[in-house]
Amino acid sequence: MVKAGGIFLCFLIVVIDVVAGILGIEAEVEQNKVKHLRLWIFECRDPSHQAFMFGFAAGALLVIAHVMANLLGGCHLCICSQDELQKASPNRQLSLACLVFTWIILAVGLSMLVIGTLSNHKSRASCGFTHHHFLSIGGILCFVHGLFSVAYYISATASE
Repeated sequence: MVKAGGIFLCFLIVVIDVVAGILGIEAEVEQNKVKHLRLWIFECRDPSHQAFMFGFAAGALLVIAHVMANLLGGCHLCICSQDELQKASPNRQLSLACLVFTWIILAVGLSMLVIGTLSNHKSRASCGFTHHHFLSIGGILCFVHGLFSVAYYISATASE
């Protein structure tokens, strides 16, 4: 039963991250549909409400997938020193590496989604620096997050 629950959890994390990635890319598509005027690195464009909603949903789903993977993957690492890391089993070392990568990917991906989403807020109908591809890069990082989250969950539960 535990094995079936783990497979279901991994599948759920991947589905949530894939949906978040698709929403991030769709937000970029919607953002590109609005009219804009560009002069070198400055851009004037109208905000897209649809891009704002897609970006917000993508960020929320990325956070949900991350919380699920970390809470249900367990915190069995307790590696506090370099010596403990070298003495740890390969599964535990892989688990720690995947955990670190998921946090880095979350920080970068969520930052990209937030910057892209805020540039489409209704009060941002002004000119400024271009924010191209932030939403699509954040969406792609959602896919990568799904891979590392599943790798973390599998290696963390296997090292118990």
